[in-house]
This record gives sequence, structure tokens and C-alpha cells, in this order.
Amino acid sequence: MTSKHDEKWYNKKISRRDMLKLTGAGVAGVAIGATGLGGVMKAMGQDVFEVVADDSTTENKVNFYGTHQSGIATPVQKHIYFASLNVLFTSKAELQALLQKWTPLMVRLMNGELMVDHATNVRVPTGDTGEASGLDASNLTITVGVGPSLFSKLNMKQLQPKALKDLPHFPKDQLQENLTGGDLCIQACADDPQVAFHAVRNLVRAASGLVEIHWSQAGFNSFPANEGTPRNLFAFKDGTGNPLVTDKKAMNEIVWVQDGWLKNGTYLVARPIQMHLETWDRTSLKDQEATFGRHRESGAPIGKTDEFADFDIEEKDLEGKYIIPETSHVHLAVKSGAKMLRRSFSYASGVLSKTGTHDAGLLFISFQQDPAQFIAVQNSLGRLDKMNEYITHRGSAVFACFPGVEKGSYLGEALFNSL
Repeated sequence: MTSKHDEKWYNKKISRRDMLKLTGAGVAGVAIGATGLGGVMKAMGQDVFEVVADDSTTENKVNFYGTHQSGIATPVQKHIYFASLNVLFTSKAELQALLQKWTPLMVRLMNGELMVDHATNVRVPTGDTGEASGLDASNLTITVGVGPSLFSKLNMKQLQPKALKDLPHFPKDQLQENLTGGDLCIQACADDPQVAFHAVRNLVRAASGLVEIHWSQAGFNSFPANEGTPRNLFAFKDGTGNPLVTDKKAMNEIVWVQDGWLKNGTYLVARPIQMHLETWDRTSLKDQEATFGRHRESGAPIGKTDEFADFDIEEKDLEGKYIIPETSHVHLAVKSGAKMLRRSFSYASGVLSKTGTHDAGLLFISFQQDPAQFIAVQNSLGRLDKMNEYITHRGSAVFACFPGVEKGSYLGEALFNSL
């Protein structure tokens, strides 16, 4: 636990970068703790952290350091392991220490390394569980966010962004407590499922006694040979209407927060959605396409041939009927006027109890500058969405994802510098 002395020190508005200046220490290549800086910081009651560099020689490597966290604008990988965590501590000092501890470990994991070197003492547990040994980085990304409940638990309500609050109840929601909410989240995405799972497993293990998993979900994507849009378990393309992540203007307007300690961060919405596959499989192709508002094979809007053609939801046929049905999922979503970056994954988790139906669906994940964007779309879908006949929202959570990390800093530093 942290002493009162620790709390006083953490509440001071002195950044680690300022401390480097005061002591005359450099940032690049420093392994903090082996320098005079380490002694100064320990004397003041703060745990120090190591600085680990991105390894440019690693194959299939995504950089950890940058303006934004990885796993948001990064090209979508094949697998995800998403975990919502509850914290077991009660002070902001302990949160800061945890994020400082996780930062170099995350870099190592994204470098395709074990979190620590192999143990030389076989009589004690190893520092890394080892199941990713011999695998490469697999384009691993790790994204961390904080939920609204965290700020209440740690008496940090004054730092809670106004936009960060639990999502409202939507029509047709059947949320389960064990799939809803959370104080922290870790999203690990990789092209190898074991690499993604290993990352979450070991970060949680490194925080033993400080966090516990509230809920988690593994997921997958399969990409066609031409690297086109992946299909969900209803066989329709998922993610066609996303903004281009290379379009800086669009991303600044739709995804990235522009001010406060969350500047260059974003909001993550996670919704585990059960798909009623048995009902869907008994539905005609025509009705399936009318439900989505797209042609299944091409992914194009109904009445068009190009997957990426613009939607004209007001266009009508000779009989005066909407070409894209007004109860279709896409018609209602476009009608909301809101945009977001979707980064969803399918899941299949066996069967449900005695019914024998598939426990399968979509781990819906979206990133947006404000959760109000997601709320606008979901409210537009409302009870009219024909898709409601085939899906049930089982879980819901929202998190503020920290901005990226500069080398020599740590995850979430801007939050603590705003104290």
C-alpha cells in the first residue's frame, strides 16, 4: 500500500520529464534506476520504471511509442483478447505505479519478447508464463483504457472527463452484469491468438493483487485473399463504412480527442452481441439483405455494385418505396449522421446451456471522439432496426483510452500531470 508521503508526492505537479531536467539526466536509452535519478525518485517515495525501446529489428512488429496508442488506427489483426478489469486498490498513486510498471512490459511484449528473461532459479515461478516463447511479435498491439467507475473508486472524480460515463440503456438490451462495465480494459490484438492471450495473461499476472478480470472475450477475423473487408458470422462484410485511418482530418474529427489530458486519446465502446445463428440460417437471402441494407456477396448498398459506393437512403423505386429499406440496419445508422471507427471481431464460445444453440456473435468495438457518437447511432437504430430480430446485446462498457506514449514517459502520464 502507498503511504501518505507517497500521496503528497504524487499530487505535486512535477512531471518525470521535469525531474530529468532537474537532475541533468538524459532520457534516450536510460534504464531508470541505474542512475542518480533513480535514487532521487526513490528518496521521494516513488517507484521508478525502466525505459525499453521499440526493437526495429523485430519481424511483424508494431511500434509501442507514438502520438496515439496502438490497436486503434493500426491495421486490424486476425485475433483479439479483450479483458475488462476491476482494480483492488483505492489510491491514484497505486494506479500511477501500476501504469509505470506495465509500460516497459508492454513494449517488451510488442517487441515479441518475454516480459522478463528466462529464470535461472527453477525453484521459483517464472516471470513470464512462456506460452509465446518462440513466436514472433505477430503485429501485437496493446491498448489500455480507464472506465468511469475507476474515478469514483480512486477519489479522482475531478479528473473524470465529462464524456466518460456509463452508456444508457438502449431498447432491446439484455445486459448481463458479468459482461458489463469495468475499471480498466486491456485490448490485445495480434495475428496469433496465443500471442494476444499471452499479453493479457501476463500483464494481469504482473499486477497480481492489484487487479482482477471482470470479464473477457476472445475473438477472430478472417480476411479474404485480396485483403478485403472481413465477414461477420452472418456472412456480411463488417467495417466497410469506416473512415480511412490514413485521413488525418477525418480521424481528428471522428476518433481523436482534441483537448484535456485525454488529447490524442479516444473513447472505446465494447459490446458483446449474441448472434442468433439458428434463426438467421432459416431466413431467405432477400430478407437477410433487407435486414442489413447491403448485398451479401459484394457488400454494396442495395441497388449498387460497389462495396464502397455512397449510401443514398432517400432513393426510392418506381413504386415509391425506399431502395434501402428504412428498417434496415444501415439505413438507420446512416440516418443518425454520426460516424465512428469500428474494429469488431467475431467470437464463438461453444453452446448455451441445455438449448444447444451457438454461443457466438460479435465483439463490437468502436472508437470515437465522444461516446455520444455511438449513442446517437444506437438511438437511431432503436426498436425499428430489423437486425434486432437476430441479435441480443449481452454486455456493454465504455473506456477512455490514454493518448500515446513518448519514449522516456509512461502510459497515462498526462492524467497525473493534470493533478
